[in-house]
Amino acid sequence: MADGKENRTTVAFRVGVILDNETWVGNVSWACMSMAMDDFYSTYPNYTTRVALIGKDSKEDVVSAASAAVELLRNDKVQAIIGPQTSVQAKFVAELGNKSQTPIISFSATSPLLASSRTALSDASQAQAIAALVRFFGWRQLIPIFEDTDYGTGMIPYLVDAFQATDERVPYRSMVPLMANDDQILRELYSLKTMGTRVFVVHASDELTTRLLLKAREADMMQEGYAWIVTYGLTDRFGVLDVSAIDAMHGVLTVKPYILGSIRHGNFSTRWSERFRRDHPTAKLVQQPSVYALWAYDTAWAMALAAESVALASRTPSTTPSPYLSTAANNSSLMELEALEFSPNGHRLLESMQGVKFNGISGKFELKDGQLESSPFEIINVVGGAAKRVGFWTTEHGVSGDMNYKANLEDVVWPGNALAAPNGIDWETGGKKLRIGVPLKKGFSEFVNREWNPLMRRNVSGFCIEVFDLVMASLPYNVPYEYIPYEDSNGEMKGSYNDLVYEVYLKNFDAVPFTEVGTSMVVPVKDDRGRSAWIFLKPLTTELWLATGAFFIFTGLVVWVLEHRVNDSFRGPPLHQLGTIFYFSFSTLVFAHKEKVTSNLTRVVVIIWVFVVLILTSSYTASLTSMLTVQQLHPTVTNVHDLIRNGEYIGYMGDPSILHLLNIDKSKLRRYESPDEYDEALSKGSAKGGVGAIIDEIPYAKVFISKYCGKYTIVGNIYRTEGFGFVFHKGSPFVPDISRAILKVNAEIEKKLYRNRTTCPEQNGAATSDSLTFNSFWGLFLITGTTSVLALFLFSAFFLYEHRLVLSTSTDSDGSSVWQSLVLMAKSFDRKDHSSYALRRCCLKVEEMKAAHDHSGRSYATSNSQSASDLSSRSP
Repeated sequence: MADGKENRTTVAFRVGVILDNETWVGNVSWACMSMAMDDFYSTYPNYTTRVALIGKDSKEDVVSAASAAVELLRNDKVQAIIGPQTSVQAKFVAELGNKSQTPIISFSATSPLLASSRTALSDASQAQAIAALVRFFGWRQLIPIFEDTDYGTGMIPYLVDAFQATDERVPYRSMVPLMANDDQILRELYSLKTMGTRVFVVHASDELTTRLLLKAREADMMQEGYAWIVTYGLTDRFGVLDVSAIDAMHGVLTVKPYILGSIRHGNFSTRWSERFRRDHPTAKLVQQPSVYALWAYDTAWAMALAAESVALASRTPSTTPSPYLSTAANNSSLMELEALEFSPNGHRLLESMQGVKFNGISGKFELKDGQLESSPFEIINVVGGAAKRVGFWTTEHGVSGDMNYKANLEDVVWPGNALAAPNGIDWETGGKKLRIGVPLKKGFSEFVNREWNPLMRRNVSGFCIEVFDLVMASLPYNVPYEYIPYEDSNGEMKGSYNDLVYEVYLKNFDAVPFTEVGTSMVVPVKDDRGRSAWIFLKPLTTELWLATGAFFIFTGLVVWVLEHRVNDSFRGPPLHQLGTIFYFSFSTLVFAHKEKVTSNLTRVVVIIWVFVVLILTSSYTASLTSMLTVQQLHPTVTNVHDLIRNGEYIGYMGDPSILHLLNIDKSKLRRYESPDEYDEALSKGSAKGGVGAIIDEIPYAKVFISKYCGKYTIVGNIYRTEGFGFVFHKGSPFVPDISRAILKVNAEIEKKLYRNRTTCPEQNGAATSDSLTFNSFWGLFLITGTTSVLALFLFSAFFLYEHRLVLSTSTDSDGSSVWQSLVLMAKSFDRKDHSSYALRRCCLKVEEMKAAHDHSGRSYATSNSQSASDLSSRSP
């Protein structure tokens, strides 16, 4: 104990650092790691370990990096190595680490191919961000340009997979030698210029990327219409780049790992700038350290934490050297590899590094699967020599103007100072034209007509040609193309449609225009108007007829039950009552019932029933009128299998391959050459040398029907795919854009197809008036049925209540059976209800009529007596 403080013994923990001392990244990274050690032990002065950083210069060379690693492992006895700086170097050094079981931790080697641990983001992470950026601007294809090293090739599979996951295309991959000269770069760029793709993604070292962009400007490939995306790294070096290099980057997009700003980060940046100016007074001013430098700081900090954890288990007292940068020559021989000793703490140190978690200068530090967890990316646009942030990419929101929610990007300036995003494709470059194969079909010149068109200066015209022109004109870029008829020396179609499609596969054609895809059957129609003696039954279906009849009878029964005890019209002999039931109910059909109803319940039932009858009769009348006056067009056959079964002949035009799926006997097929021949054959029928039906493609069938409106109809679709179809090579970049263009101009396509054609009524199944079904009226039947049942229930309740004493007396007095009780109730029901208002009123009227009759009789007798007296008095 000295001066009241405990005298602690520290343990030196040697850590090697391999950097390229002549590079900007190497210098700033070393400064950051040195600052990290100072800051760490100022924060944790009581820790018993002291990490000693021993630096070696790899001289931007793989062999030198490997030699430096051997020297660190053999001579300096380091327990871990931070670095080396590049992915190419790290691959070899990692093998040495595996051999000696010494952890190799790189903060700047980002190739996904590396198996060593790294405290940096893998390039696979920014591949996702770049692919999303390309899709965001609607580009359907891109060309990656990369150096021929593990660093360059390692990212490309991830970029291509991420991009092609949604059917985008990578037509070419440009690999440039790391040591390529300017002439080699220019030749490659001129080759790329002749291709149609105008979106390029560059993934190479900073030095090679700078040269590529300078040569691209020389090749006029940094003009309007081009899009360049550069992977992370170059924009962090703006302070040390030449003015010409910065100018060449104008309009370039790049991505950069997002570093969340904090007070600690701000203080560090200020201290770093001061230290960098002090250590490198002649260097160009750089305002901020790169992300690599921040990762270097956090890596050194994590190494110190891990070293303390390992040292707790095994301590070796030693003096504490301070971090230093070795300038000694790397004189170790690679022949000494076999003499490397195993690191005693390597495995534990690596495990400890994997478990370290803290909030570092670059953000949250936590290794998963040997590397930093993926983080958001900033989207950077190089404008006027400055890096302008225009948005973000996150796994939650994709490409967005804000990191926390979906928003528009800020305005992007593209090469050539263009403000609108490039189309991404330019097919006019190099004078190439798409070769469009044209199918020919005689008789339907509306679709393809083989003649010279002086206005368009081409040798074909027609609907197919106009549709293809319309769709291609709707694309967001210009595509030169020419039509080539698929014909033989006689001017006829050379083969079948399958043959023509195969020509596209063979690349003799780039595309083929077709129309609506599918096949239909055309058959004659017949008019059945008013030809049946029983047509008056057709307006209603059998189900509706039966339901209506049942409700007529049911309603009559209900009315009889309600009126029998109070209305003399519903009394009398059984046959008379039965006739009254049917007559009353069915007479409501023509509203001719003469019987008056007296019960209020009956009146409600009859009113609802008459309303239902009114609707039924009105609907029946309307339907029957339609059937007797409107054309009743029915197809002569509705199914192709009926034709085959009946031995009918089937007509077709041109290519019989459309019939191969139907298993039709070839002897039953007849070929025709024009729509007029179609008409003649269908008019004759199979029995007279014609056909029973025509099978053809849907567009041709529609045109034929529009020409002979009213004679024929299309029956079903033998097979059909919705929409219009064009044939392109598999993987063609045009397919997504053309599909969208077809949807956009679909209405205009239909208009072009049927212009100058008679509009026929829809004949799919015939222009008929269908029979009325029970489903259309079940609601009405429900209302009247419910009303009738409710009326019966109320009547029964009142009746049973009035005769409750009779029922109970008969049951209690002699123990009569239930049957006898029912007989008594039936007799009571059959008797008149003299207490009812209706009967009492009726009896009163009868008495008044009798009184009136008696009074008139007495008056008559008195008058006769007076007359007799007068005659007697006058007698002589």
